[in-house]
Amino acid sequence: MNIWWIRRDLRLEDNPALSAALQTDGQLLPVFILDDHLLNKPADKRQAFLFAGMRILDEDLKHLGSSLIVRRGDPEQILPRLMIESGAVSVFAESDVSPYARKRDAAVARQLDLHLVHGAGYYPPMAVRRSEGRPYKVFTPYSRAWKALPVSEMLLKKPSSLNPIPYYPTEPIPDMSSPLEFPAGEAEAQRRLSSFLTGPIYDYRETRERMDLDGTSQLSVYLRFGMLSIRQAVISARLSAEIAPDEGSKVGCDAWLNELIWRDFYQAILYHYPDVLKYAFKPNLRDIPWRDAPHDLQAWQCGQTGYPVVDAAMRQMAVTGWMHNRARMIAASFLVKHLLINWQTGERWFMQQLIDGDPSSNNGGWQWVAGTGTDAAPFFRIFNPILQGMKFDPLGNYVRRWVPELHAVPNRYIHAPWQMPVAEQRECGVMIGQHYPAPIVEHTFARTRALEAYKTRVS
Repeated sequence: MNIWWIRRDLRLEDNPALSAALQTDGQLLPVFILDDHLLNKPADKRQAFLFAGMRILDEDLKHLGSSLIVRRGDPEQILPRLMIESGAVSVFAESDVSPYARKRDAAVARQLDLHLVHGAGYYPPMAVRRSEGRPYKVFTPYSRAWKALPVSEMLLKKPSSLNPIPYYPTEPIPDMSSPLEFPAGEAEAQRRLSSFLTGPIYDYRETRERMDLDGTSQLSVYLRFGMLSIRQAVISARLSAEIAPDEGSKVGCDAWLNELIWRDFYQAILYHYPDVLKYAFKPNLRDIPWRDAPHDLQAWQCGQTGYPVVDAAMRQMAVTGWMHNRARMIAASFLVKHLLINWQTGERWFMQQLIDGDPSSNNGGWQWVAGTGTDAAPFFRIFNPILQGMKFDPLGNYVRRWVPELHAVPNRYIHAPWQMPVAEQRECGVMIGQHYPAPIVEHTFARTRALEAYKTRVS
């Protein structure tokens, strides 16, 4: 018997670790370990989504004749005991790139026969490197090398049946309310992928930046916990490009593929440079004179900055556990550049709030915005939240959905309601400073302050 140690691969289709475990022994024990080191970190929405996914996977396993065994504790202690208890010979699991995961797996491997199988990214982090063996630090050459590697279009089939397992004590799966906007499970992931491929993928290049449109796949939460395989996503993007009805549609497919490659890129960065979780990638930007401004931070966290597009983004995340990617960039830029608050503070807050919160992608995104990371935006790029809102939410529909107190504000003022004459404020039923806050910082002042702070470290 082999143990299939499930971590962030809650699926049966195209699961390399599951397939590898079954190839060496038809007897399988599916196991999930509730690791307190991870669960003690505040992330209610993500944990609720995980637990809902575990329940669905347990049902899927039962349909095949098996079931999910859940234990709680330190994997270094749980797995050796479970191997003795079950008579299992080996443990198979999907490899991971985070420093904690690698340290944990190394400790487990010293005690038992652990087989780590790649599957979290399309290519392993070591696969995409320069000719001399060094890792890439810039995305564009990385993506060219990534696309030049051999392609596998074969997906692993899920087993048609699994062996019944004897009774083993199992922990109950914690019961938490999962956000309704993202039902968990492999079937839902497949449904959403299919829906995206039937049309939206072809318009992706044109609509992906629009916060007021459903122009993105919203599959990141399912990729985060492996309810959908990254390999299926990549293959789907490539096949869609091949059958695209015109060149514009093909460009849409290629744009989505590029986003999937960014995911691999950030995994490779974390693998090769694990200290990015502690420090800025660029050493000269590790001691920017950040502000200690708890009231400003709280206003940002609660969506009360007075800048509608920023507040809409933060409220969307608070309610759904997800945020549009353009909105993430705008909200992150506002915290770092307008409020001059350390990007790591925002990184931690996003990890607490996001269902798709992933150490590599979240860190990569924040360091990109802050200008501190590999292949990051230049430090002097400072988003104007008014112009960003006008460009990517032109009619204000995104703002009105998430900041309902502004629902009656005319389009011309929706992204700068403080510019609205007092008479119109009364007519709209929203007095700035009373029903909705005035801006907590003025844009031009904030921009100048940020540039001065950064220039002390880059000059």
